[in-house]
Amino acid sequence: MHGWMSSVSVWKVGVDVISIEQDRDLGNLTTFGVPARCRFFAAPGSVSELTELLHWARRRELAWLVLGEGSNVLFTADHPGLVIRLRIGGIDFRVGDNGEVLVSAGAGVNWHTLVETCLAHGAHGLENLALIPGSVGAAPVQNIGAYGVELGDRLDYLEALDVETGQVVTMTAEECRFGYRDSIFKQALAGSHIITGGVRRLSERPDPVVHYPSLAAYLREQQIEPSSANVFRAVCEIRRGKLPDPGLIGNAGSFFRNPVVSRARHEALRQQFMSRFGELPGFPAESEEQVKIPAAWLIEKAGWKGYREGDAGVHARQALVLVNHGDASGEQIARLAGRIADGVEALFGVRLEREVTVL
Repeated sequence: MHGWMSSVSVWKVGVDVISIEQDRDLGNLTTFGVPARCRFFAAPGSVSELTELLHWARRRELAWLVLGEGSNVLFTADHPGLVIRLRIGGIDFRVGDNGEVLVSAGAGVNWHTLVETCLAHGAHGLENLALIPGSVGAAPVQNIGAYGVELGDRLDYLEALDVETGQVVTMTAEECRFGYRDSIFKQALAGSHIITGGVRRLSERPDPVVHYPSLAAYLREQQIEPSSANVFRAVCEIRRGKLPDPGLIGNAGSFFRNPVVSRARHEALRQQFMSRFGELPGFPAESEEQVKIPAAWLIEKAGWKGYREGDAGVHARQALVLVNHGDASGEQIARLAGRIADGVEALFGVRLEREVTVL
């Protein structure tokens, strides 16, 4: 028992008045839906409210955590401090030179809503990232990507609150040090900067990216013209077909990152397992000397697809997705994830890394 008393209070925090809940249930704020609570919870709607809230937490020596839409988080315990959910909104469009469209959005905007809104306003370039769950503020942290496009390809700059100084700093895409599901916000600036908004550089002229194998195959099989709108619809259909709806079964999408190995290592694995499993799939990585192996393939061949321990399990159609069948705890899901990683490493000698943040 944590001993906190449930309540909702209105606090005068600096010059702002902010509603702060005590002993808040976090289960409905994460897509895994596992039981967890936090001591305090607040949803600031501006940078000034966020700044004052952090001062409030610091004076009480409270740990704090920024939670986006909870689509990439697994709680294995209650949070003893303050959980913050940003409500900074707004989407604005500005036409630049040579057909460029600069789109700014607040950190609290739903990511898919941004993609839809951009397409409706004739701003092209984000359609491959449709239906990725989460918020605009969380997207750069792990450099979301899908079907041949990564956020880092489209970001012009973002704004982040320096927690120590209380100043909002502007950072270019290069300064964000984007990598495969990685950024400076998971590394050097983890815990010291909070993304509050950003600007994406899109285009008035459609230039669909359709080289990703599964997307190209879908368009070809359905005999669909590769326009921006059609790519958007195709990506939505593909994602809905292979990824379970968190509203129906708790999950956080892809639980593991696709491992990246050298070309020599990939060829050695291909030769070793050809007779047993057939062709070992691989896709180009950032470096020409590296290959990305689908984690779902490794997990399935290691025998985990559809596996279930109590209410913690692996999805029957997509081995990369761990699910909560109803009453699984975060600890049970995390433990299963560890067993899967161990099993894949024992068979293939390749260690899987989590994409989901385990708290």
